[in-house]
Amino acid sequence: MKHDGPVRTALIAEIGTSHNGDFAHACALIDAAKEAGADFAKFQIVYADEILHPDTGFVDLPGGRIRLYDRFRELETDPEFYGRLSDYCESAGIAFLCTPFGLRSARELIALSPTHIKIASPELNHLPLLDACAKSGLPLILSSGVSTLADIERALERTAGAKERILLHCVTSYPAPEEDYNLQVLESLSAVFGVGVGVSDHSLDPILVPVLSVACGGTCIEKHITLSKTGSGLDDPVALTAEQFAEMVRAVRQAETQTKEEIVHGMELIYGERKVRAVLGDGVKRLAPSEKANYARTNRSIHFLRSMKKGERIGERDIALLRTEKVLNPGLGPEFLERAIGSVLARDVQDGAGLEWEDLLAR
Repeated sequence: MKHDGPVRTALIAEIGTSHNGDFAHACALIDAAKEAGADFAKFQIVYADEILHPDTGFVDLPGGRIRLYDRFRELETDPEFYGRLSDYCESAGIAFLCTPFGLRSARELIALSPTHIKIASPELNHLPLLDACAKSGLPLILSSGVSTLADIERALERTAGAKERILLHCVTSYPAPEEDYNLQVLESLSAVFGVGVGVSDHSLDPILVPVLSVACGGTCIEKHITLSKTGSGLDDPVALTAEQFAEMVRAVRQAETQTKEEIVHGMELIYGERKVRAVLGDGVKRLAPSEKANYARTNRSIHFLRSMKKGERIGERDIALLRTEKVLNPGLGPEFLERAIGSVLARDVQDGAGLEWEDLLAR
């Protein structure tokens, strides 16, 4: 059976932070995204303190080993930078899209009046951020990598007041194996939650996952774009070149005119039946094998912002909702933030540690 009416897939070119704060480079990426056929050029407003603790660990980059926190600090720019990018996108004829990572970046983004707000997978459980974005009156696009069905349900309940919500299935691994995508889960998610669905794809192939997502009812695809895979951007190694992105666009537009059976058969001729069936999966929502180890470490949890002594009372500025990432221990989930504030410590705690129930006395 063919799709009911003409369905045009929204295509997001994820530029992220690969511009490294260089406006001319960002504009070149916007131009490349537009030329490749993308509908949105997407960025990220980065403030390191909104994302992780300084002691979260190190990352190995082409230029050497650096604290991950310091790398994010390098990606911070003046708020006016994103206003200029939004203006440039408008002049280039492509929609400006952006991801905030905390309340400050959300306020700055909302002030730019974008058409949508994009919530990244690690922030799907950042409840205060979801609240702020839902109250903006703007449509939300929520990625759901490294999340359970319960996590998705809570996020959608929290954003019920938003004008519109689109849920992107995602595998939080860089790069993500195509076989981990279980794309038939798109049909399951759409049926269970009654929202539009799509895919945020971190796999390396420009065609397989995007095209099969269309077969499974996806109407939105996000894929990283770069001018060079050897660039210094954090995501450049897993991004598509402009030529590859254009190849994806052509394949997706063709798939939009086909039935699911036709799409699947065409992909099997190219990739083989076993590969395609593995990518389609069984449609049951579960953590993918390649992202299981990231659960609770990539998502947000409560962390201490200073070392504290037994008997001290936790204030609002003593804890924050952060990604755990490399070496710290995960804390309690964001749903316990209000419970933690005002509680008295049952033992000494270290700066950066995840807050645990054993740390707390009754109020």
